[in-house]
Amino acid sequence: MLAESERKGKPKDFMARIRDFDGCVRGTLKGVIYAFFTGDALGSIIPSPTLPGEPDPFKIRLAASLQPKPGTDRVCNQKEITMKLTLLRMSAFVAALLFVGSQACAQTPPPASPPQSESEGGTSNDLFIMFGSDLDRPGLEPRANYNIGLGHTFAFLKNDPIGDELTFGYTYENGGSHGFLHSQYGADTEALGIMKNFRLPKTKRLTGYTWVQGGITSMTGNPSVRNRFYDGESLGLIVHCNDHSSIWIQETFNKVVTVPWYTTASLGYTRSW
Repeated sequence: MLAESERKGKPKDFMARIRDFDGCVRGTLKGVIYAFFTGDALGSIIPSPTLPGEPDPFKIRLAASLQPKPGTDRVCNQKEITMKLTLLRMSAFVAALLFVGSQACAQTPPPASPPQSESEGGTSNDLFIMFGSDLDRPGLEPRANYNIGLGHTFAFLKNDPIGDELTFGYTYENGGSHGFLHSQYGADTEALGIMKNFRLPKTKRLTGYTWVQGGITSMTGNPSVRNRFYDGESLGLIVHCNDHSSIWIQETFNKVVTVPWYTTASLGYTRSW
């Protein structure tokens, strides 16, 4: 009976050794992974080479942090380690995703908003100041002509053949028989107008315009002020310096009731916004 039990005990003892060896290997691998994430020294997990008379090298001692706590079961401690490793792996994975996502967002340029033209924006304003010279008839005498005014462009008039910009201007003209800049005989004109801007082929720097004006001219220097109807028709060229500044070159045909017609050549500066 004793021999039979011993024979039966040997296989059990052998299987127990196999299980112990497998458990030690698994514990060592988990310890290495745990040391990788926590920075623990590997010397506390993997033993130094054994000398003669030392325990079996396959009986690898676990790290101090992996040893079962007093009063706890080995299986429970291994489950705790497994849970910690799982949490560490998930944290590392989430951190990697956040890093990659932040880099991708940083390298992606923001969507460019399409520029809006002045016509799409609805309106634009012009403040123009012009200086020119009348060529009065008879004799084509040169006389000073000063003009200042405001213009306002309406988008809904863009396709109107007559004009898309309404203007209001004031003009002073020297109406004397002598002198160029000023004399006692002058003409002050307040006029409303409509202007049509058009593009020129093969250029963006230059544009053209037509300008029709109508108003009242007050002639001074006489015993009484004489008010007459004024009509002006202009053809001009705009030299665009930038989006807000331009130079206007203009030729105008003028007619005041009871006064012979005359022309005006003008050069001016315009501020737009």
